[in-house]
Amino acid sequence: MITYDAGTYDIAVIGAGHAGIEAALAAARLGLRTLCFTVNLDSVGNMPCNPAIGGTGKGHLVRELDALGGEMARAADAAGIQFRMLNRGKGPAVHALRVQADRRRYQEIMKHTLERQENLFLRQAEVVSIGLENGRVASVTTHTGAVYGVKAAVVASGTYLGGRTIVGEVVRSSGPDGLAAAGELTRCLEAMGLSLRRFKTGTPPRVNARSVDFSRLERQPGDEDIQPFSFSTPGPVANRAVCWLTYTNERTHEIIRRNLHRSPLYGGVIQGVGPRYCPSIETKVVTFPDKPRHQLFIEPMGLDTEELYIQGLSSSLPEEVQQEVVHSIAGLERAEIQRPAYAIEYDCLDPTELDATLECKKVPGLYGAGQFNGSSGYEEAAVQGFVAGVNAARKLLGLGPFILRRSDGYIGTLIDDLVTKGTDEPYRIMTSRSEYRLLHRQDNADERLSAKGLELGLVSPERHRQVLEKYAAVERELRRLEETHLPPTPALRAMLESRGTAPTVSGTSLADLLRRPQVDYSCLAPFDPGRPPLDRAVQEQVSIRLKYEGYIRRQLRDIQEFQRMEDHRIPPEVDYAAVPGLRSEARQKLAAIRPRSFGQAMRISGVSPADVTALMVWAETGKEGRHGG
Repeated sequence: MITYDAGTYDIAVIGAGHAGIEAALAAARLGLRTLCFTVNLDSVGNMPCNPAIGGTGKGHLVRELDALGGEMARAADAAGIQFRMLNRGKGPAVHALRVQADRRRYQEIMKHTLERQENLFLRQAEVVSIGLENGRVASVTTHTGAVYGVKAAVVASGTYLGGRTIVGEVVRSSGPDGLAAAGELTRCLEAMGLSLRRFKTGTPPRVNARSVDFSRLERQPGDEDIQPFSFSTPGPVANRAVCWLTYTNERTHEIIRRNLHRSPLYGGVIQGVGPRYCPSIETKVVTFPDKPRHQLFIEPMGLDTEELYIQGLSSSLPEEVQQEVVHSIAGLERAEIQRPAYAIEYDCLDPTELDATLECKKVPGLYGAGQFNGSSGYEEAAVQGFVAGVNAARKLLGLGPFILRRSDGYIGTLIDDLVTKGTDEPYRIMTSRSEYRLLHRQDNADERLSAKGLELGLVSPERHRQVLEKYAAVERELRRLEETHLPPTPALRAMLESRGTAPTVSGTSLADLLRRPQVDYSCLAPFDPGRPPLDRAVQEQVSIRLKYEGYIRRQLRDIQEFQRMEDHRIPPEVDYAAVPGLRSEARQKLAAIRPRSFGQAMRISGVSPADVTALMVWAETGKEGRHGG
């Protein structure tokens, strides 16, 4: 291939999906000349799977990213067509916003955001190799022979790297949505000594709304009380679309069982490992043979299209079998499939080859983000892209690393899980993965992380000031509620009894009343004429703090202990082979992961508490010996 010098930049971001977008924007906003490559400009911000942002756990990530200065939440609000807060019937720790988005509008917004960003240069090209000098990233080369000098590169390749789509017996080299796969970069990364593996994900069929019998579907409207994703969205957002619910049935399951021999999943065609928490319909039928039906959500792809997405019907069965399956479902008996479902295999990295900044340990200046790191989902990708882009920029600027701990939120938990524990399947965030989920709620992400965004230079002083004012109002209201007492009047007694809670026998504070699960701000209003005007978000924070203060206090103590172990650092140059008392497996795992702290060492699979104790004894003995000398 004939090459030519295409110029010099600071950072190359390879991919313009959800990870690449956040990486490129963060780096450019920090003042670095940033190149962002995509195999097709029309695929910037593409949603090849489901046209939605957020959901359980994922909504927490989006709110945290927004608090740090990322872009996804603002774009979701602007392109949103239905807003729903999930898990409202449960505690606030698992409340999670999910926004149905206009797929094409979301892409337009993100592409235009990249195009307008100073220091960011968007290019349509496939990056085929990354050049090194003295073992460090020095350039990237495209399929047209353009060689760009760079000092760092972020690989955010999504499912394009070595992409292979599978529909029944039909196997093609392809990225998502029939776009071209990226192949040559895999060989380059393997030549660098990186450990790659094959993962798999899948999509459901899309059908034409004109051919759907909506009278047979259950209506799923959006929330009446709508909350936007971004803390900075200036005005109200609106529901402009309706989703629908239907179910598979025994006939559906029989069709699938009858055709399992043609399923690539069960016939050995698919080699990649798929996501356990988002299984195909074939896997559901085989795994849960006694379950009579499975939920399917029918969701619009946008306002200016009749294309509908069937969430829950992911498949790689042959196209004609898919058609039979779809037609067995209530409301879809005559549905016209516009896009068949497919599985897609792709190359990705063993994430334990990364440190907490998402930089490769073996190749300085090379960062990974998103599905390249073994994760699954737009939201997981976006937050990793942000962290990778920030760290690539800070390293080139001579600044310290940006590392979020597990005690900081879900982003820290996700990255720590990947780089410390690794993953044998596409990793998906869930609220159960966080030890501190009552503290790491999606509603208080601004309080937890906006100061970090300000310190990075990605959150404006004005926006941070608004956060400080919001939580100052929370503290004022908490003090007022503690200091305001009510006598045990007949009206108060009647209200409490109507709510199913015991009446008071003496004077009590508004705070003590609001601590009761059955009592909320609305029912206290007649007894609290001096209440100042309060924003809904302030009321929410006050209520949560009062109702869960005992649990919150306990988790704060847990975090103090966690941080003590995280602050107990391990020198990076430790020779684990020389540490007495370590088991052979522990030596290997510690040498491979090279944990930053004893806290991280404790979380490595294969490292026992006894191994950590032996390491701590060795470290303390070594220190004493050095001091004594």
